[in-house]
Amino acid sequence: MFLNKQRALGVVLVVCTIFLFMSTPFQHFASIPNEIRMFEGNSSNLRLTLPAAAQLISSNDAVVHVSQPPSDVTASTQQNESSGINVEGVKSGSAEMQLRLGNLPLKKVKVDVLPDIKVYPGGQSIGVKLNSLGVVVVGHHYIETEEGKVSPGEDAKVKIGDNILRMNGIELNNLEQIGDIVEEAGENNETLELDVLRGKEKHKLRLDPVYDEKEDKYRLGLYIRNSAAGVGTLTFYHPESGAYGALGHVISDMDTKKPIVVGDGNIVHSEVSSIERGQSGQPGEKFAHFLNDKEVLGDISKNTPFGIFGHMKERIDNGVQDEALPIALREEVQEGPAHILTVVEGQEVEKFDVEITDVVEQKFPATKGLVIKVTDPELIDKTGGIVQGMSGSPIIQNGKLVGAVTHVFINDPTSGYGCYIEWMLQDAGVNIEPQAEDDAA
Repeated sequence: MFLNKQRALGVVLVVCTIFLFMSTPFQHFASIPNEIRMFEGNSSNLRLTLPAAAQLISSNDAVVHVSQPPSDVTASTQQNESSGINVEGVKSGSAEMQLRLGNLPLKKVKVDVLPDIKVYPGGQSIGVKLNSLGVVVVGHHYIETEEGKVSPGEDAKVKIGDNILRMNGIELNNLEQIGDIVEEAGENNETLELDVLRGKEKHKLRLDPVYDEKEDKYRLGLYIRNSAAGVGTLTFYHPESGAYGALGHVISDMDTKKPIVVGDGNIVHSEVSSIERGQSGQPGEKFAHFLNDKEVLGDISKNTPFGIFGHMKERIDNGVQDEALPIALREEVQEGPAHILTVVEGQEVEKFDVEITDVVEQKFPATKGLVIKVTDPELIDKTGGIVQGMSGSPIIQNGKLVGAVTHVFINDPTSGYGCYIEWMLQDAGVNIEPQAEDDAA
């Protein structure tokens, strides 16, 4: 008899627990995030169906201010209405608040207040001139000798994609100096010592130049290159730091398919001369040429999965959106209408409608955060959708810069990927983290 009562009680508890977890108030409460991010001066409203209260437990009003309706107002609301807790970001920093039901603590929520950030959106077509760190090995060359074909570079274990930084301690800045170094070593029957960067690892290799009778010179048995050039689109300019971001994707060597390690480089004005329309199975392309190589817009200091980054001497207006815009945090981006800024003719930046069709939740940097679809009839008519050279075009939604165009779908040129602006700003060196109390002014 006693066991039957225990079993009955257990069943009742299980049913009550299931009912509690499936109830609307609990579902609403469970949907409250463990962490809230907002910019200085902005606020976030937590809508609750439970009469919970919020209490700051590790902060002060200098960082976060919490307000909610008085208890008598909350009590008088109808049952189908939700009470709200308003969280306002006062200044950059971190705080923690606790949601309570009476005296019962329910949940802790971390609040990060980020520094107010505004950037100027780009859209301009830019020319990119990039020099690698040292020289890049793009292939092995074989030399005819009496013993047969040999490649000193291959014998020395130099690999395709390696960056040769120094030869015999001499830093390599251009291709011309290499010939003199190799010739001198060959004539003196000396072994060359190479400082090589392979990925993130550095190696020291030894290479014996071989005399090429056909060319009447000593050779390394390597094909090498130290520069790359192309066109893309400027994404943003950050006025406080002078930093910019462009392209939205890494620049890789055309032969090795490996990212180019930046030695130096710069960006210049470019002009779109024609468009090859995209079609299923064949991406389109912008054809553009550099304008006045000597008028440098900015330098290139980084080449990352999210584009190229550096500093510009001054901002350049795009003629469409010349006011600085706030940025959108990745959790603020929504499926729905948006627009991009890009050039399809000459140097004129135009605004075109797109639809954000998918938003990928990302806690760590990854390139494919958004899926966008071109909906603007004019852009589809001119380009077929997204084309090469359009990468880096800023994506704007609800008055905020949310990201940049990065890739086109091969089988559907009207659609492609975008990356979140957060990741680009991070690589540009623009701080979007809460300011530590020790750093507060």
